[in-house]
Amino acid sequence: MLRTNVRDTRALSGRKVDKKFVVKHLFRYLKPHLFLLALVFFLNILGTVSNLVGPWLCGRAIDEIKPAGGTDFSQIALYAGILCALYVVSALLEYLSSVGMAYISRRIVKKMRVDVFAHLTRLPVGFYENRQAGDIISVLSYDIDTVGESLANDVVIVLKSCVMIVGSLVMMLLIAPLLVTVFAVTVPLSVFLTRFIVGRVQPLFRRRSQKLGELNGFVEEITAGQKTTRAYNCEEKIISDFEKKNDEAIRAYARAEYLGTISGPCVNFVNNLSLTLISVCGALLFMHPLFGVEMTAGGISSFVLYSRKFSGPINEIANIMGEFQSAIAAAERVFRVLEEPKEPSDPENAVPLENVRGDVRIEHLNFGYLPEKKVLNDFSLSVEKGQVVAIVGHTGAGKTTIINLLMRFYDPCGGKIEIDGQDISTLTRASVRRAFTMVLQDTWLFAGTIRENIAYGAGEVSREEVERVCKAAKIHSFITKLPNGYDTVLTDNAVNISKGQKQLLTIARAMLMDSPMLILDEATSNVDTRTEQIIQEAMTTLMKGRTCFVIAHRLSTIRRADKIIVMREGNVVEQGTHETLMAQNGYYAQLYYSQFESY
Repeated sequence: MLRTNVRDTRALSGRKVDKKFVVKHLFRYLKPHLFLLALVFFLNILGTVSNLVGPWLCGRAIDEIKPAGGTDFSQIALYAGILCALYVVSALLEYLSSVGMAYISRRIVKKMRVDVFAHLTRLPVGFYENRQAGDIISVLSYDIDTVGESLANDVVIVLKSCVMIVGSLVMMLLIAPLLVTVFAVTVPLSVFLTRFIVGRVQPLFRRRSQKLGELNGFVEEITAGQKTTRAYNCEEKIISDFEKKNDEAIRAYARAEYLGTISGPCVNFVNNLSLTLISVCGALLFMHPLFGVEMTAGGISSFVLYSRKFSGPINEIANIMGEFQSAIAAAERVFRVLEEPKEPSDPENAVPLENVRGDVRIEHLNFGYLPEKKVLNDFSLSVEKGQVVAIVGHTGAGKTTIINLLMRFYDPCGGKIEIDGQDISTLTRASVRRAFTMVLQDTWLFAGTIRENIAYGAGEVSREEVERVCKAAKIHSFITKLPNGYDTVLTDNAVNISKGQKQLLTIARAMLMDSPMLILDEATSNVDTRTEQIIQEAMTTLMKGRTCFVIAHRLSTIRRADKIIVMREGNVVEQGTHETLMAQNGYYAQLYYSQFESY
């Protein structure tokens, strides 16, 4: 079902990355490390400057060579020694700066991943109902890793390249200003090519991230439903679907990489062109001085080396531009998640719900996930403490929506909900949710022991309390037969036990919670008829004194309910006990008979 906060990711994938948005958010993560970042930059600059002295020393050493004799080899040896020492120092400083940047990157990635995960836990339910789990996981892992790798490697390369470009330009101006005019043609050409290619690459890297997220989501979905796939003999279909999605991801990846890497060879061609022009012009100046400019062999050699140090970094930046754009696109996806609005905060005057009795009153409730489509229309309901209320109707009638509103996963568009006479919009969300215990049709168990799963959310409880609820849920005997009993470790989502047993464990978990109100959303759908009867008896005892809301498709399970609400297209069409509704021979009777007509 669509919600109001759905964003068209396909439309987003086609537009350019919002660089200002990325830089602003990235700076927040860099800010705590500014001192270390400045130190890293200083070491990098110092190492690069040490490297820049090398071509000048090489030129001086070449000029010491005298064709007619009298070459001072001791001076050449001195230049060579200084050159070696400088290159060792330069390498050491660059290594330290790389280590420092890697450390900063790890810290930022750790903080970013914690922030994203923490933010995900505070997002409204609607966020997850509109996104594949695999896409969210892709942001949390792949995208953040991409940002981290770029910070650790690309930033250092860009910084070093910028310093090298500026330093080389200064040295070339000192050696032969006239030759520098060659770059007046080649540099603008390189900049134009790079900007032209980058402008077309940015949307492609965004699309690449999107397609990889979709592929991860598909794989996660299919992996979770392997039994269903095999039961329906759909292996060939899902392989075909996977190939399509994989092909889309590969094409998006290839297009991004193709255009992302083409800038390197283009810029390299321009740089080689500039080197050719410098060599030719330098040779002419050596043979025929122009405007009083006289070039020595050492000067030409130094200038050529500086020109390589000038053009090489430009080529290096162009080569990593694809990776850089990928990191920017990944960073934007991460920060877009962090920008998703959290679940609304409680009002400043909100008070906790305490000493809950369990009286619930719903008055003229209106709600729609989309403004133009209402799911509930003028819904009203009064439930007294300890009553069992069953909500029935076809799929899409609004049954689960009522539960979502009771739990304040969403807020109504109109009307109000009161618990013990207090409007829940004036209460803290946490206290309202603590007043309920939920057992859902889709069971959720985590990787841990059976005891830990049953005690989830109940705080510190004793072994005896856990065993008590398990006996009431008729699951104790099964647990004791396991190799390690209550200390048996369940694998991911408890795939090592049956669905019915998982449902029984979640029911036992609900029994352990001392909440005054209970929500059962088709809680016995995954157990056999005999087990269902046993659980119904246990639940009847444990539900005494609790206000219970039961969503049921199997109408045989709700005949003892104090009140049955029959819904149709968001409206209450009938309500009463099972006997009175059957006597009316209306919509409820039709639903009931339709389930048993085959008998």
